[in-house]
Amino acid sequence: MSPPDLPFELQLTLRSGTVYYFEHRCIYSSEPHFFAVINADPQSNHLLILPVGSSQVATVQSRRKHLPPETLVIVDPAEYPDFSKQTIFDCNQLFELSREELVQKFKTKGLRHHRDLPKTILEKIWKGVHASPRVDEAYKQFLPPEEV
Repeated sequence: MSPPDLPFELQLTLRSGTVYYFEHRCIYSSEPHFFAVINADPQSNHLLILPVGSSQVATVQSRRKHLPPETLVIVDPAEYPDFSKQTIFDCNQLFELSREELVQKFKTKGLRHHRDLPKTILEKIWKGVHASPRVDEAYKQFLPPEEV
């Protein structure tokens, strides 16, 4: 089955670094969360690969203290004004969102678009995912190649 055509508004916003705010079926909370699209070419992928942003920085750091430090990317509101608090992206846990789910969330107004992450933060997340021993290689194939 080929992916559905993206509505025009999603065509305009869907790119590497886009931040969406929505509820995800795999997060045991009814609250929406910030997710960053990290695919190198999300317009042509059937699956979006997304780390989630958390304001619980110390909790995430404590839970992941045995993993490489570069797999935890902390973003200050000064770097990304759409975050009101310091936010951490755990590059050791990624979420999937199919194009079909994205379109459905958009159509039911369950998705909010935010400004893109700055390239410097996006590159840290890519490096963090590549450095993670917990992320499956299949997910890493959606990212730009690791720099040599």
